[in-house]
Amino acid sequence: MQQEPGMGNLPVLSPNAADIIDAVLNHDQRVLLFGPMGIGKSTLALQLASALAASDRSCYCLNADPGSPAFGPPGAVSLAAWQQARWQVTDYVALCTLDAGRFRLPLVTAARMLAARFPVGPALIDTPGVVRGVAGRELLQGLVEATAAEAVLALTAKDRSPPLLEELRTLRAEVYVVHTVAAAKRPGKRARARQRTDRWDQTLAGSQEHALDLARINITGTPPPPAETSAWQSKQVALLRADRTLAMGEVTAVQSDRLMVKLTQQASDADTLLIRDAVRTVDGWIETAAPYAAERLDYVLPADVLPSLSTDTGPRIVGRVGAVDIALVNGIFGDPLLHLRLRHQRRSLLFDLGGGDRLPARIAHQVTDVFISHAHMDHISGFLWLLRSRIGAYPACRLYGPPGLAVHIGGFLQAILWDRVQENAPVFVVHELHGDSLKRFRLVAGGTQPEFLDDKPLVDNAILCEAGFTVRGITLDHHGTAVIAFAFVAAPQLNIRKDRLEARGLKPGPWLNALKSNIRMKQQNATIPLPDGSEEGVGSLANDLVLRTPGKTLVYATDLADTAENRTRLVELARHAHTFFCESSYSEADAEYAAMNGHLTTRACGEIASAAGVSRLVPFHFSRRYQHRAEQLYQEIDNYCSRLCRPRTTVVLDRDDTAEATVELD
Repeated sequence: MQQEPGMGNLPVLSPNAADIIDAVLNHDQRVLLFGPMGIGKSTLALQLASALAASDRSCYCLNADPGSPAFGPPGAVSLAAWQQARWQVTDYVALCTLDAGRFRLPLVTAARMLAARFPVGPALIDTPGVVRGVAGRELLQGLVEATAAEAVLALTAKDRSPPLLEELRTLRAEVYVVHTVAAAKRPGKRARARQRTDRWDQTLAGSQEHALDLARINITGTPPPPAETSAWQSKQVALLRADRTLAMGEVTAVQSDRLMVKLTQQASDADTLLIRDAVRTVDGWIETAAPYAAERLDYVLPADVLPSLSTDTGPRIVGRVGAVDIALVNGIFGDPLLHLRLRHQRRSLLFDLGGGDRLPARIAHQVTDVFISHAHMDHISGFLWLLRSRIGAYPACRLYGPPGLAVHIGGFLQAILWDRVQENAPVFVVHELHGDSLKRFRLVAGGTQPEFLDDKPLVDNAILCEAGFTVRGITLDHHGTAVIAFAFVAAPQLNIRKDRLEARGLKPGPWLNALKSNIRMKQQNATIPLPDGSEEGVGSLANDLVLRTPGKTLVYATDLADTAENRTRLVELARHAHTFFCESSYSEADAEYAAMNGHLTTRACGEIASAAGVSRLVPFHFSRRYQHRAEQLYQEIDNYCSRLCRPRTTVVLDRDDTAEATVELD
């Protein structure tokens, strides 16, 4: 044992197991191994245990690294005994996370529970490679205290001082610096993922699928919103009772209020389900899921709003819902116009047609469908922008709305002289929602009369059904005016498990598209020719190769009176929606004006969203009387809905303002 410059006067040990045992393990001490990832902590623990076994001494080890465990399931803290030249797990506490830094408090708590089960004799604590910042300092101090470690081996490369040197010097335990061999190096990200996934697959070997009734079990950890079924898919979970881990598993499907889970063992007496952020990805690896935030949503001022503009419409809302980009084009105070961009199709959908001059003409060229709530001017005046932009050889644009929409669109067309457009005349197919059917009309600019098309019956309020999504519509009341609320429902995403393809020696190709197509059409009994010349049923292939991600739902509702019937119908349409755009025109103090004009108050908006259990409420269509006090509306809505999306500060441009601003989302 010696001291070296730069080691903070800490004694230095060689990496030789016999020397370390002689210095710190001859008195059955608990020894904590500390150092960065890849420095050789787990390797040293093996060497020490093997050397002790050669002297007929037992040894235990507590693995506190849930992301790269030397033994035990990933996503857990495990206790093992050295037997038959290997670590044999005797107990573990599930964390359901690989992120030791973020969930350091649960990790330290789990380590304390397992350390209490150490028998008499030498014991090692193999720690995570988190050695920087607040997380590193808190983990070091917390694990030393929780495990009652009597000595710390600070592993570092030769001629380098160990990390957190000052913190090491303040510990009550004896601290020794150990220089590791030059061959020790940090493993790559893919190598770590592959190793932990192999260990997790071994843990699940022989497991069986069980159904969990979510209504009868407590849920703890960091669970996603119940409606976000995609965020539950393939997550690592654990079943607990009285803080003891009974079983770990992996979510295979979400069925209404039931969770289908592949469990390591039966745990019928469990009372709690633990879930955090460990998840199996489409590559088949166990990784850390991105923190659930229902995707990004920002409140920003449109780029074309000039500082001198006196009629500000407030920040517009831009973000994503699954594979769809969204933008509330005219801001929270402006005429309603919600733009949905289908990223993989070069295609746009519009909900309402408030002034469209903030959208480029190329967007109008790619609009295939427009969903109009009703024909009041602030919801349909943008039709002139759409009409002018579609002069040319474009396919017919489909419009959906309440009864009478064809007459209103026809009025726009008849008000303009079309003597020069000839074959470039814009064409529209109007769909009017009448009860349980759609009445359809084909209108051509310059034509004299609309062409009546066959009515289309509706099933489950679906006014438009395509392979990638469905749009549903319901009729609500706006103080005597029929308005339509819409729900955009994305189809489930089907992702192919690359690890399963590789394991079966199957090469990707067109057959995978055929498989997905048959799954979407529910042709479970169909057979698919495989690249190796064999055939297999769609159902079998789907269970083995496909990771299903439920689609997300966006609901758009505006201009409706606060009536019991409206509430009931809208709550049903928006049930468990991912994103809910709902008007909130008036403050609760102005409920009299809201009733007079057939609009919702802040309270009604929040209560409807809460009753529907939406994941994200985005209020809009605020009355301009609140243009300089929008924060008041957000505060009122927040009293009734915990899923409110709001800017931290509401920016309004006055006549004298000289700069644009970006508003961060709270």
